[in-house]
Amino acid sequence: MLFISEAESAALISEQLAFDAVRDSLVAAVAEHARTFPAVAGHGSDPRNEFAIKSAASGKVAGLKVGSYWPGNAARGLARHSSLIMLLDQDTGRVGAVIEAGEVNAYRTAAADAVAAAALARPDAASLAIFGSGHQALYECLALSRIRPVETIHVVARDPGRGADFVAKLAARSLHAVPAQARDACRSADIIVTATTASAPLFDARWVRPGTHVASMGSDRVGKQELPVALLERARLFCDLPSQSTRIGELQHIADEVAAGELAVTSIGAVLAGRAAGRGSNEEITVFDSSGIALQDLYVAAALVEEWRRRAPAFEATS
Repeated sequence: MLFISEAESAALISEQLAFDAVRDSLVAAVAEHARTFPAVAGHGSDPRNEFAIKSAASGKVAGLKVGSYWPGNAARGLARHSSLIMLLDQDTGRVGAVIEAGEVNAYRTAAADAVAAAALARPDAASLAIFGSGHQALYECLALSRIRPVETIHVVARDPGRGADFVAKLAARSLHAVPAQARDACRSADIIVTATTASAPLFDARWVRPGTHVASMGSDRVGKQELPVALLERARLFCDLPSQSTRIGELQHIADEVAAGELAVTSIGAVLAGRAAGRGSNEEITVFDSSGIALQDLYVAAALVEEWRRRAPAFEATS
């Protein structure tokens, strides 16, 4: 069994590796024999400490990810989010690789939104609105700025102090950012990304201008919500996996309309594979719901294993 530590996986991961692996995983997700099994949610002895188990199989990989969220870790100087990915040996069923993937998970999540934006956002999209100023928001901005000519990032944060700190972090990465109110950010944005733990809409649907691409990545559990239903009712809807998105993702809030055929949802993998249409015009609003699927984790993990083997002598020399 191969074990890749948090320090090793953080050294191996890159935005390009994550983008390529996640793109492959989203295409694989719509293949005939791919299976993404229902996510299982749980909590620690303290119910405020949450974890989820996501598992899947394709023709290439099989395994699972355990992702945890321990909010009290911030006071200990530790990351609140943690992830562990397990790849199964397809021949024996034994554990083939275990990868600590806390930082990797941030790259993977941002990569999914970047892959979708590369397919759906207007090529000239230059203004990004980011809701949230936490750990994940930084990775979202970095990933999206690689695939579109982003000139200005409008930062919407509940805490003005944290928002100002986040603007400074982006400036340190040579990204121009400004603090903004929700209305102004939406009305200026070509791309809107929500990276929060919200349980109610973050903005008014009327503030979103024609041609905008919207990505929601914070809704991954029953009861979470970032986008107004009115926006979902007027936009073209895409997601990583419809069966999961309508159960625990942002689209849970229109699940009845989707089931009744009143609203259509397209897997982004079908767009990437050329089996479905993406953006129809420069005036169309597109929404991508990124609830996070296990195949993304497994494909990134497989790519990390390949990279580890390629660079194994260097790791062994420092162990």
